[in-house]
Amino acid sequence: MAAPPTRARSRDEERLHQLGYAQELRRGMRTFSNFAVSFTIISILSGCLTLFGFAMNTGGPAVMTLGWLFVGVFVTIVALGMAEVASSYPTAGGLYYWAAKLAPESGRNGAKWSWFVGWFNLVGQVAVTAGIDFGLAFFTNAFLQEAFGVAANPPTTIAIFGVMLIIHALLNTFGIRIVNLLNQVSVWWHLVGVAAIVLVCTLFNQHPITPLGTVFSTFVDNTGSAQGGPNWPGPVLYGIPLYVMLIGLLNAQYTLTGQDASAHMSEETHDAERAAPKGIIWSVVISVIAGFILLVAMNVGITGAAVFQDNSANPGTALISGYAHALNSATGVPPAQIWIDAVGTAGGLFVLLLVIGAQFYCGMASVTANSRMIYAFARDGAIPGSGFWHKINKRTRTPTNSIWLAAVGAFVLGVPYLWSATAYAAVTSIAVIGLYVAYITPVTLRLFAGARFKPGPWQLGSWSRPVGIIATVWLVFIFVLFMLPQAIPISTTNFNYTPIVFLVVLGGAAIWYAVSAHKWFTGPKVQGTAEELAAIERDLELVEA
Repeated sequence: MAAPPTRARSRDEERLHQLGYAQELRRGMRTFSNFAVSFTIISILSGCLTLFGFAMNTGGPAVMTLGWLFVGVFVTIVALGMAEVASSYPTAGGLYYWAAKLAPESGRNGAKWSWFVGWFNLVGQVAVTAGIDFGLAFFTNAFLQEAFGVAANPPTTIAIFGVMLIIHALLNTFGIRIVNLLNQVSVWWHLVGVAAIVLVCTLFNQHPITPLGTVFSTFVDNTGSAQGGPNWPGPVLYGIPLYVMLIGLLNAQYTLTGQDASAHMSEETHDAERAAPKGIIWSVVISVIAGFILLVAMNVGITGAAVFQDNSANPGTALISGYAHALNSATGVPPAQIWIDAVGTAGGLFVLLLVIGAQFYCGMASVTANSRMIYAFARDGAIPGSGFWHKINKRTRTPTNSIWLAAVGAFVLGVPYLWSATAYAAVTSIAVIGLYVAYITPVTLRLFAGARFKPGPWQLGSWSRPVGIIATVWLVFIFVLFMLPQAIPISTTNFNYTPIVFLVVLGGAAIWYAVSAHKWFTGPKVQGTAEELAAIERDLELVEA
């Protein structure tokens, strides 16, 4: 077969060559598609709602809504810092590549910083994939129980979790064009879903709704200290410990993760130097606004009237409020119970299906972004068996092996739910800490680099320094916060195993680096000379032709 005629390279391909890589992935995304991937992974209909029960117990409506805005401000600042760096280095490696290039500009070891940022990012990516599909499994199990009587228990949930991961891996392996289309549909699906929930919880609600002002002034503590157990240390505000308010921020901080996907998809995006920064920022800003509306509507929709039968310990003995009824739901999914209480079983299940659809899109996009990060990290030799994980399917131009590693890793992280009721909260903590360490470290290094940093077309100018300082302080705060216990008294069933995961995985990475990797890992590799990069691209074009 004759070689295809030589074509002129685009600005994106020229820039990728300057960064040392060939154009192996298919560049078919535009700005909206790039934004759609991050917006879909952030997915307010996934994060906000899967941790809704956790938030009802740790702070309640006030912390859920006002805490959302509080966290949203800091996450937007982090996104601004990430966007500036993404414009300068538009590559699928994203965060760990940024660290490798920025560390030397501030007098630090680029390979070492790249190694640890990459591993934090890898752990966070796998955890967020697990968290998203775990939430999807919870909600799917709730639907199956209400509609068909399927038991809502840990083995069933884990089975659904595994099936969803397999479906998402298959879609990413064989249907990448469908994945790109569904990512764009997902944006509108999410907005329609939020609108439906607002209407169901307010306008169509068959019970008296909660006054808006009450939502912002109601605090709840069901972590153990309020039930006569030991008390959390520190001050008490509005009747509950400040500690409880702070750990209640996990709902917002976990939901607002995933914007790094815009960076990981850079090598598949046209005009990536501008499109990726826009994708990062707008995915966060729109999610903060829409998420606040969603959370307010959900809390307004919980009736305070005692009109429901207590189906927990003593069925039929007393009437309870909508709040207690949602927390005691037989499905274990409080949002589903809130919708059913508001408009009946049929209407509630319809909303539940809308949310399940959004969560399905979210998990699918998360596997996409996760696999690109694994592919890029393996391309630079930083993962055991890198040659295998870096392989590209030449016909689909997708990193098939990395896709399945992402799915299997996520499943392993979710298995402890079989014996730990708080495993899901731990998975979300792992995702938050892993991802935000990876998000903010390059922003901090850019701060240290000062004028030595060469910005891309999208830059912050004089705002870069204050953004870097605030982002760094926020990282230190949340790193400590989400390692802490989330319920008392601490037992094997509510233990926050986040520190153990980081100790095992990152401790292993640290030992590997100290013993071996420091001798050969030099950071992101250059794939070859200009001629060699062109040869790689011609080989892929021949297969496509």
